[in-house]
Amino acid sequence: MALSEINAVLESERNQVGEKLALLTEAREQMTDQFKVLAAGILDEKAKAFGEQSRNNLTMLLDPLKEKIRDFQNKVEEVYTNESKERHTLKTEIERLAQLNTQISEDAVNLTRALKGDSKAQGIWGERVLESVLESSGLRKGQEYKVQASFSHDEGGRSQPDVIINLPENKHLVVDSKVSLTAYERYASAETGKAREAEIRSHIASLHAHVKRLSEKKYQDLHGLKSLDFVLMFVPVEPAFMLAVIHDSTLFNDAFTRNVLLVSPSTLLATLRTIASIWRQEYQGRNAQEIASHCASLYDKFVGFVEDIDDVGKKLAATQKSYDDARSKLVTGRGNLIRQVERIRTLGIKPNKTLSIALVESATQPDEFHEDVILNEILA
Repeated sequence: MALSEINAVLESERNQVGEKLALLTEAREQMTDQFKVLAAGILDEKAKAFGEQSRNNLTMLLDPLKEKIRDFQNKVEEVYTNESKERHTLKTEIERLAQLNTQISEDAVNLTRALKGDSKAQGIWGERVLESVLESSGLRKGQEYKVQASFSHDEGGRSQPDVIINLPENKHLVVDSKVSLTAYERYASAETGKAREAEIRSHIASLHAHVKRLSEKKYQDLHGLKSLDFVLMFVPVEPAFMLAVIHDSTLFNDAFTRNVLLVSPSTLLATLRTIASIWRQEYQGRNAQEIASHCASLYDKFVGFVEDIDDVGKKLAATQKSYDDARSKLVTGRGNLIRQVERIRTLGIKPNKTLSIALVESATQPDEFHEDVILNEILA
């Protein structure tokens, strides 16, 4: 083959290759454009779907959170409202407490002033403390104790102890309140040790004087009062009582020799509660005796009831026998009353009432023994 032909073939193939490349390029460009359009469509569709799904997912996530936030907001508002009310109430109570504290302070100052210079006010206050101890003891006013009861002396005159404690077996215990605060108050207000020592001696001397005066009243000799050999002298201020006892070891012995026993609110309360316990045991013993008496009476009543029941049973048995005899005459035997009155009715009388059929049939049944006797006589 000539070179020119080869070149022609190569040129033809080159041209064909160029055309194919051009077609391929054009096809690629078309495919690229279509892919872009398709990709854009897909992306747009997916973006819409993703957006919708994201919106739904966010809604599902945010709605519960929104509810929680709303509930939290409501709780916050409720707590704030309640706290406002409580703050207002607390403010009112604090103001009221401040007023009460002021009033108590004023009352305390007034009481202190009254007790400092007025022995009568001191006595009334001591009696009130004594009544408070009695109310806490478990004893009943008017039952186990009496206040301001009046009694007469054998040699004449009358006395009025502060409290009479009733004891079992008609015994009594006298309690008298003695307030000694003047020297004790000066002791508490003293600024030097020497002044306090002097006021302690005055306080102890005041108590000794109270013991002597109480002993001279001889409450245990009052007419109509079976008192013990001693009386209780009540000192309503516990620190004043302890101060005197600590600094004077002879105070108790001196009082005891005069038939006086010193007590403070704590020791008197313990004594009264012991007496209340004794009364409870006394009442239980009395109740036991009353229960025993009632049980004996109940047993006697029960025996009588059993005898009456037996008597009723015997009378019922006799009544049953009388009833059986009467019914036998009424419905049994050939000559029973029902059979006879029924025969009378068959004779032609016309009564307004009739006996029950069952009762008549029971009364008019043939007498088996009588029928057998008749049959035997016929056969013979």
